[in-house]
Amino acid sequence: MNHFKMGRNVITYNLGGMGCSASPIAIDMARQLLELYPNTYALVVSTENITQNMYKGTQRSMLIPNVLFRVGGAAMLMTNKRSEGWRAKYRLQAVVRTTLSGEDAAYNCVMEMEDAQGHRGVKLSKELMNIAGKALKDNITTLGPQVLPLSEKLVFVGNMLARKVLKLKWAPYIPDFQEATKHICIHTGGRGVIDAIQNELGLTDNYVEPSRAALYRYGNVSSSSVWYVLAFIEHFRGLQKGDQVMQLAFGSGFKCNSCVWVANKTFQQDHYAWEGFNIASMYEDLSTLEIKLNKLLQSKGEKPLDRVPGSPRVSTTPSTVAAH
Repeated sequence: MNHFKMGRNVITYNLGGMGCSASPIAIDMARQLLELYPNTYALVVSTENITQNMYKGTQRSMLIPNVLFRVGGAAMLMTNKRSEGWRAKYRLQAVVRTTLSGEDAAYNCVMEMEDAQGHRGVKLSKELMNIAGKALKDNITTLGPQVLPLSEKLVFVGNMLARKVLKLKWAPYIPDFQEATKHICIHTGGRGVIDAIQNELGLTDNYVEPSRAALYRYGNVSSSSVWYVLAFIEHFRGLQKGDQVMQLAFGSGFKCNSCVWVANKTFQQDHYAWEGFNIASMYEDLSTLEIKLNKLLQSKGEKPLDRVPGSPRVSTTPSTVAAH
């Protein structure tokens, strides 16, 4: 407020401590405020402060955030002014918030705590990915009816009735969100997070490429990560009027929050954050890293990593490695 010399009538809120899924929470809060205050604006700023959580101990499960998290930031201006409709890029269609905090395993899977030596940090549980998958299923079950086409809704409802009413032992039907959304922005919590969401939703490599690129270039920038992914889409692909964009964010709690936006116009916008980025070079770097990591894992008798989806297959012969 001081930098831009905002007036005394500006109302501010601080949603600190809400984790990596805080941005959709802030968007939902801004939406509710705009329903109460007509003819106004709401500025949402998402950022990450990693300094206070820098872990100085030696416990492996608490060291991971040190190498994964990065400082990032994004700002979004929302309004309910009809006069601004001509330049608004998106219209907010849906926000769905899911929290599993009532379950001990979910509540403890991402926890700020002290180790045995008194060093404070964030501990990540081995059950994190399973809990994230459960939160995702709960979230998309609520989100699906709001954004899916009629054909997917009918299949989804039929599957649910067969399981709940007829007691058939069918697997829950996972809707094909590629039928409804043109782009999907996945929180860049790590390669495992992106892989799990891709597998859970049956997404093609093309759908998750923007999220992999954001993770590769910026790491986990917490609540602002889904906006870095959207910036990639606007910069390299552009949007057509009517395109739906889904944002999926995950965070401590455990929470899964989603937003769906609809493009108001056809546009492509350059972003400073993605200037000079080369997608082909990214896959070459990832393939080279994959070779080195697999050699290290094999030397320790451990299972090698799977190939990064979408990356070219690279031979492990000396001549191929040297070519990189």
